[in-house]
Amino acid sequence: MLTRVIPSSPNAERLPVIGMGTWNTFDVGPRAEERAPLLDVLKVFYEYGARVIDSSPMYGQAERTTGDLVHQLGKRADTFLATKVWTNGREKGIAQIERSMQLLRAVQLDLLQIHNLVDWRTHIATLRKLKDEGLVRYIGVTHYTVSAHETLEQVLRTEQLDFVQFNYSLGTRAAERRLLPFCRDHGIAVLINRPFEEGALFTRVRGRELPPYASEFDCTSWAQFFLKYIISHPAVTCVIPATSRSAHMRDNAQAGFGRLPDEAARRRMVQELEG
Repeated sequence: MLTRVIPSSPNAERLPVIGMGTWNTFDVGPRAEERAPLLDVLKVFYEYGARVIDSSPMYGQAERTTGDLVHQLGKRADTFLATKVWTNGREKGIAQIERSMQLLRAVQLDLLQIHNLVDWRTHIATLRKLKDEGLVRYIGVTHYTVSAHETLEQVLRTEQLDFVQFNYSLGTRAAERRLLPFCRDHGIAVLINRPFEEGALFTRVRGRELPPYASEFDCTSWAQFFLKYIISHPAVTCVIPATSRSAHMRDNAQAGFGRLPDEAARRRMVQELEG
């Protein structure tokens, strides 16, 4: 799978461009029959060389499910575990982070983010302390709406952060105007959420054949079409689509292989969707 460097990494650590989110999909109970489809998803995830799994205390049982299944597969060393703090107040934040580490079975988090900028001025000091202590490797902030992009940029201008996570897709390209160029120019790694806009992009192309020129960048499905558009932007480090189906995970992962669309192809892809 194609990889991208984490700009702030002291040893030029690279991440595969396709990862996985866990919102909704990993919020299941402890029974084997509930978790079996997700175990299959993870097997495909690792088969294709993916590493980044993103979760949050906001996502119900997702952290527990992720921690248990990664442990069951013996894949902690092969996983870049990212989660978030999502509460108000310093002490509550610390307690939540400790709980997340327990649920994820992690003695060290690869990435800890402030979810949707909730009480970020308070939590930023905690994240820095945990990083200094070696309990967290990278720190960042997240949001999922275009209306928050300006605030994200302001935070990134004032705070030294390793990662930022935000929404970007073929259908919602606002991040191309300022946020993505800013991250590229300032050496900030980028995780992309909502790549399919919760399935809305598939609705827009329902019943339509994949355009023939998609083969020019090794694309064989609409999912790959949407994902390749995202990862072809040079500022994007990794995109994290969520799924509970192994077939969808395989399709998503394949977007991380082969050629990517150039600028001319990207313009055609926009016209394809809007036409």
